[in-house]
Amino acid sequence: MRPERIPLFPLNVVLLPGAPLPLHIFETRYKEMVKECLAEKSEFGMLLSLPKGVARVGCTAEIVEVAKRYADGRMDILTVGRAPFRVVELFEENPLLEGQVDYLEDCETAANPKIQRELVELYEVCHTLVYEDYPKNLDGGPPEGLSYLVASTLPLDLLWKQQILELRSEFDRQERLVSHLREWAPHLQNSKAMRQRAGGNGQGLN
Repeated sequence: MRPERIPLFPLNVVLLPGAPLPLHIFETRYKEMVKECLAEKSEFGMLLSLPKGVARVGCTAEIVEVAKRYADGRMDILTVGRAPFRVVELFEENPLLEGQVDYLEDCETAANPKIQRELVELYEVCHTLVYEDYPKNLDGGPPEGLSYLVASTLPLDLLWKQQILELRSEFDRQERLVSHLREWAPHLQNSKAMRQRAGGNGQGLN
């Protein structure tokens, strides 16, 4: 059972369930937090840092590996997103921000097979255009958390990813992503075509 009060790590990132997130830990308060989480096998909460405060919906992070320890106590760690939560109350009296949280469950709404197929197709197109490579994380078919996989892999706007995190059904998340990627894919295709034309305008040197 997850604790109701957890340490919080505000950062300019949106962590989604199932998504990997490498972190370089160098501040004293976060070094202590990581040590405690490792000792207790507990999770900490990631929150999107905003110009005025923090987002109220975040995702817990499980430390799955300490990749490197430095002589001065700094660490490179690998975390994975686990459980979405909403902050009920913030505690700011200590150097380390903490929060009383409610964990968020999805509504039991079945995904629409047609929407899911379109999302997979759009994801494959956008991934190939952005990274010039076919996505490898769909081997074996679409996973249960397809929406989180798509939103965490593609370089989407942070506030847009935050919207995906806050939606409480896989159906709603997939529908929102399909709507967004339908508009985004043509822009990516146009950008690629412009780059190719620009690259073909120069004369090679012999």
